[in-house]
Amino acid sequence: MEIERINENTVKFFISYVDIEDRGFGREEIWYNRERSEQLFWQMMDEVNYQEDFHVDGPLWIQVHALEKGLEIVVTKAQLSKNGDNLEFPIDEDGSTLDIPVDEKVESFLEEKFGKSENNTELEEDFIEENLWIIAGFNDFEDVIQLSHHFQEDTGSEEETLYFYNGKYYLYMEFSQDVLDENSQEDIISRIFEYGDDSNITIHVLEEYGKKIFDTTTFEEVRAHFPANV
Repeated sequence: MEIERINENTVKFFISYVDIEDRGFGREEIWYNRERSEQLFWQMMDEVNYQEDFHVDGPLWIQVHALEKGLEIVVTKAQLSKNGDNLEFPIDEDGSTLDIPVDEKVESFLEEKFGKSENNTELEEDFIEENLWIIAGFNDFEDVIQLSHHFQEDTGSEEETLYFYNGKYYLYMEFSQDVLDENSQEDIISRIFEYGDDSNITIHVLEEYGKKIFDTTTFEEVRAHFPANV
């Protein structure tokens, strides 16, 4: 997948039909099966977020262009106008914007102004607050054991799930900002990468094709099954 960062609030990416099929999606179902198309979209957004630090934290303007060899997708995050009464979405390359009252449904407003589009524009209306997450890769399970004993104390993470995929172990960790501040999260992450490597694989791939070894409380379960040598 090719990713281009346009500006702070907009990113454009291209995914070929071959890549789509390699991810386990059919060409027809991405147009006619909403659930599957949303799975593909959020899988791609995970990669965009990982590579470009593009966090989804509000309504999105999504333009999908069907090309001969794949899909070109432009995603723009809305921002509140200066007076705080409207959401602003860029709509033209010249930088002009579309103002939408914050108390009016975005989708209804756009349909009234522009009409519906079959496959060109969709909107995600829900305001999403994302937790910070990482995926670390390990070539040897012994590294996972050593890491688990390194964290004798509770990490404060929301989730620690271990997967096995393509001959490697992958640890998915998710942190809540309500539990840990930014400095604490960075400290834990840096300690994890002393034992494993940062990975660009997505959680969707691991859930779909990987084998789940430990669910949610990996460190605690590994310490229980593999106690430290005295």
